[in-house]
Amino acid sequence: MTDTVVEVEGLTKRYGELTAVEDVSFRVASGRVVGLLGRNGAGKTTTLRMLLGLARPTSGHATVFGLPYGELPRAAHRVGVSMDGIGPSNAATGRGDLRIWASALGLGRKRVDEVLERVGLEGDAHRRLRGYSTGMRQRHALATALLADPELLILDEPANGLDPDGIRWLREFLRSLADEGRTVLLSSHLLAEVEQIADDIVILQRTLRYSGTAADLTRDGSVSLEDRFFELAGTAGKEPSHA
Repeated sequence: MTDTVVEVEGLTKRYGELTAVEDVSFRVASGRVVGLLGRNGAGKTTTLRMLLGLARPTSGHATVFGLPYGELPRAAHRVGVSMDGIGPSNAATGRGDLRIWASALGLGRKRVDEVLERVGLEGDAHRRLRGYSTGMRQRHALATALLADPELLILDEPANGLDPDGIRWLREFLRSLADEGRTVLLSSHLLAEVEQIADDIVILQRTLRYSGTAADLTRDGSVSLEDRFFELAGTAGKEPSHA
């Protein structure tokens, strides 16, 4: 399918004299895994926050399923989010925290157990979240995002804190979600991992450097994503060559 799920048009965000994001435009098509790539501070999280209505753009606009997120009916059911600042209570257990979210979404306890099993946390669901490792917290965040069986997942750095086994699991897990017809938009600075999973790539370095298919970007795999990233985004502290 090629239906547009996310549309970002001319997004700019300034904080006083600092421009965090400038004139960024891209689209996300249904059923695709899209990697939003950039260095720390490149504007990835700011862009996602504007998309979700958590930050107001200085100019430009963004829509999800054709509407601003704040105007989208049943937005919390159609869009699953994993992002810093949208997190659990450390005092709760893994299962208890998910039950709070499920209740707010009008979902039953059976759904909580389903997502815990899907992310591999069913054996640790009785433990308090304060005792979870970083990798377990990432899995728990994914479980929260999946609770309402969303059509679109927006994930901010979902691989942070995962060990090699966890990263491999995440790669296969996200691919399986797309194979079910869901759309996944994930931000990351782990180029090698994104190269193995993403259908499409968006590269930010404050402004848009690339938006298109991974195959076109890497010339059907003849050039690595890492090499193309540095061509387009430049090395740290230097402007790209625009070659």
